[in-house]
Amino acid sequence: EVQLVESGGGLVQAGGSLRLSCAASGFTFDDYAIGWFRQAPGKEREGVSCISSSDGSTYYADSVKGRFTISSDNAKNTVYLQMNSLKPEDTAVYYCAADRFCDRWSDLYEYDYWGQGTQVTVSS
Repeated sequence: EVQLVESGGGLVQAGGSLRLSCAASGFTFDDYAIGWFRQAPGKEREGVSCISSSDGSTYYADSVKGRFTISSDNAKNTVYLQMNSLKPEDTAVYYCAADRFCDRWSDLYEYDYWGQGTQVTVSS
C-alpha cells in the first residue's frame, strides 16, 4: 500500500521556522520525485517545491525561494521541507505528493500519490 505521511506542522510566529517531513512507503522511492503543495482556506492548492530522488534536482515557487529548502534522505525514504523566515501568508495545509519526475512539478494533476496534509499556521 502506498503511503505518504506528513508531519512537523504547527503554530509558529512570523519569522520563525518549521521543518516538515514526508515519509514514503509502498513504492520505489528512488524512482519518484516528491513535491510539496499547500492550500490556504478559500484558495487553490499551489506547488511549493519538488525534489527528484534520483539526482537531487530541486525546484521552488518564487514565493518561497531563499526561505524554504527541500531535501531528501533516500535511506529513510523521507523528504523534508525546511521553512525559515515564515510569514503569515505561508499559513496553509501542506501536502506532499509523489510523481515520476519534477518536470511539471507545480501541476498537481501530475502526481500519483498524496499524503493527508499537515497544518502550518504562522501568526503575525
